[in-house]
Amino acid sequence: MNASKKKQSRRNFIRNNSVAAAGFFIVPRHVLGRGFVAPSDKLNIAGIGAGGKGEDDLAQFAKSPKANIVAFADVDDRQTAGSRKRFPNAKVYKDFREMLEKEKNNIDACSISTPDNVHAVATIAAMQLGKHVYTQKPLTHDIYEARMLTEAAKRYKVVTQMGNQGGSGDGVRRMKEIVDAGLIGDVHTVYTWTNRPVWPQGIATPKGQFEVPKELDWNLWIGPAKMIDYNPAYLPFNWRGWWAFGTGALGDMACHIMDPVYRILPILYPTDVECSVASSWNGVFSENNNPDSCPAASIIHLNYPRNDGKGNIKVTWMDGGLLPQRPDELLPDEPMGNWDGGVIFEGTKGKIMADCYGANPRLLPTKLMKEAKLPAETLARVPEGHYVQWVNACIAGYGKGVTSSPFEYAGPFTESILISNLAIRSYMMQNPKLKGWEDKYLDRKKLLWDAKNMKITNFDEANQFVKREYRSGYSLTM
Repeated sequence: MNASKKKQSRRNFIRNNSVAAAGFFIVPRHVLGRGFVAPSDKLNIAGIGAGGKGEDDLAQFAKSPKANIVAFADVDDRQTAGSRKRFPNAKVYKDFREMLEKEKNNIDACSISTPDNVHAVATIAAMQLGKHVYTQKPLTHDIYEARMLTEAAKRYKVVTQMGNQGGSGDGVRRMKEIVDAGLIGDVHTVYTWTNRPVWPQGIATPKGQFEVPKELDWNLWIGPAKMIDYNPAYLPFNWRGWWAFGTGALGDMACHIMDPVYRILPILYPTDVECSVASSWNGVFSENNNPDSCPAASIIHLNYPRNDGKGNIKVTWMDGGLLPQRPDELLPDEPMGNWDGGVIFEGTKGKIMADCYGANPRLLPTKLMKEAKLPAETLARVPEGHYVQWVNACIAGYGKGVTSSPFEYAGPFTESILISNLAIRSYMMQNPKLKGWEDKYLDRKKLLWDAKNMKITNFDEANQFVKREYRSGYSLTM
């Protein structure tokens, strides 16, 4: 090869490799494949649900300079005014399925904040396109759906996060450090409670004929549920109290309040569950224990085997204003939990209490927080918060980014919570008529749970609540 050709060859080599190197930094999104984000890009996020909590979720993501809200879908135009104003360049859709199809090459991740009954179908539709997902609590409406989303996260290799923001808080980490240090010994009993519901439950099914508002697509709002006539009683928030769409007080708050239980203690699935419920709202006693409506108040008793072989842990949940007995170690004027609720761990050596979200953990009596030798902080904190943590994890990529409530954690946790709702619905089935004082004493079965097979083994009628049928147009197939 002569000198001229050698010089030309070297120039071509440098030019071609310079182009290749430049291309490494500006690879288009579609070239990288499903679930990956170009290093030079922001995270392009689409919202499924953009009013109410959905609006707040999108605003929280937008606090990250790396997040870009590019589209959102919501069935009710009345609810999206705030998101439209905040994100004027975002493309707007009514049907999330249409949005995913048309925007699949423009988005990297999806935030799902719809009524509970749509969570699973929307989440898995996004995951199947390789999109990272942030799904509001509870992760799903049904136990089977939670198991499927856990498996889907592994199959599709996307970054996941359930929207129980207390899971990224300092409180639950400090509580874990104290419990792990052995200051209260081995935990054997837990009490959890909330003031919810603060919406109507335990009431008769709404009736009457109403015209559907022009801004609302009622068919899409119903989602996978059985079609019923439009009634304004369900919107925009009171859907939480109806089994077809919501999961009651447990679905609203247990993912926040029970997070320390599931995150700290050596448990996975309960072996049995029992409950009792009240079927009145604001003092009005219903003639029928309405199978459509979540109860006004409930008490749940769950029994968990400890993974370390040290016996069982009994967990009690209370809602609707019901409270556990105040611990003897708590001074008469000291608050028990906070306005939203709380949690108390009882161990072989002592007790610890925290507010909702696992916030403000304190040993009991509370003077021990000054007198006892507390452990050093050993667990990494999440100063950026739950939302931005997910954004950063998505940009880092599957297997590299870290989230506090990935579906491998959130899925089994949600199953555990929804087993309690299965017990409630089974109880209501066993006691369908509540007519007066003579019927207020009601018995209930202790339901035995086969977690591997997602099945109640001693009351087969309860298993209809493990998995529901979807309307045409919606599926959970993988």
